[in-house]
Amino acid sequence: MIRIKDIAQEAQVSEGTVDRVLHNRGGVSKKTEAKVKKILERHNYSINPVASALALKNKHTIAVLIPEHNDTDAFWKSPYLGILKAIEDVKSLGIHVQCFTFNQYQPSSYFESFQVLLESQPTAVIFAPMFLEETQKIVQQLDTVQIPYIFLNIDIEGFNNLAYIGQDSYTSGYIAGKLMHMGLAPKSDILIIQARDYIGDNNAIAKRIQGFHDYFKQHHINTGITALKIESLNDSNQTKAQLNQILKTIPALAGIFIPSSRTSAVIDCFQESGYENFKIIGFDNTPQNMTYLKQDAVSFLISQKPFEQGYEAIRIMTDFLIKGKTPNEKIYLPIDILIKENVMYNDMNQAMYEGTLTNE
Repeated sequence: MIRIKDIAQEAQVSEGTVDRVLHNRGGVSKKTEAKVKKILERHNYSINPVASALALKNKHTIAVLIPEHNDTDAFWKSPYLGILKAIEDVKSLGIHVQCFTFNQYQPSSYFESFQVLLESQPTAVIFAPMFLEETQKIVQQLDTVQIPYIFLNIDIEGFNNLAYIGQDSYTSGYIAGKLMHMGLAPKSDILIIQARDYIGDNNAIAKRIQGFHDYFKQHHINTGITALKIESLNDSNQTKAQLNQILKTIPALAGIFIPSSRTSAVIDCFQESGYENFKIIGFDNTPQNMTYLKQDAVSFLISQKPFEQGYEAIRIMTDFLIKGKTPNEKIYLPIDILIKENVMYNDMNQAMYEGTLTNE
């Protein structure tokens, strides 16, 4: 029996678009609607009455709280797009999803946005636990009203979250250490660049750094590792001054590790022709990071499948609400090592989905 998924693939649109055409919900161009209807007629497709009845019976709201994204800090666009795709796929099951955002550099914004979220009286919550102190308060409120919740992208121990969905941050940092060690001359020095915006609160970055250090410790590699704590990567002038100063103090510097998605922001702050002398490893295939990867300014990027994080979080919470299916406590997504030769093939699911949005 042909499925909505099959119809969507043949029409080169999203499953949500097919669903909107089937149920006359609007929001689809006449050209796309006509194309979908023609395929439906050709396959003699009819609405599954069981699924329709299920959708009417089950009414749940999943509230999502994630950081804002913009052109210069683009990482969270990918989880957001994954969430949008999942929204379309679970709508027919009676699941409504609301997204709330916050400034990832301001704990107060994080907590205030959650209070607005809580006023919407959701059935379940998915959120990125960016700040520990505020997360403790948030979790206490969710536990009190018995709302199930999933941690997205950042894993913090000691809470009653239904699951964590994201990367094994420690292992990804360990892998970064191994990649850095490959090809470096003996006794080379390495610099870890971390913005104070993230210090202490973003548990994912702290685990990456720990994994990076542990690789060298466990293999008894004699390498000097220096940590540079940038006040804010959004302040390019101050970052340039800090970089120029520390480069003078580490004459044997050969590698730079940036355990966040802001790799491009660091490279932008080097003086002209300054970064070519270093092996640079960063995280996440944001457009800016990929540009530098393709130019050989970055040796490796480690991707944490952000689009899939957002998509799977909605699907897993939906299965819990509709089917009572309890997920594994840790749901780790693949750790992708990107080089300039393979980066164009990474995150094809996101690329295809963005293509459907453009076509519609």
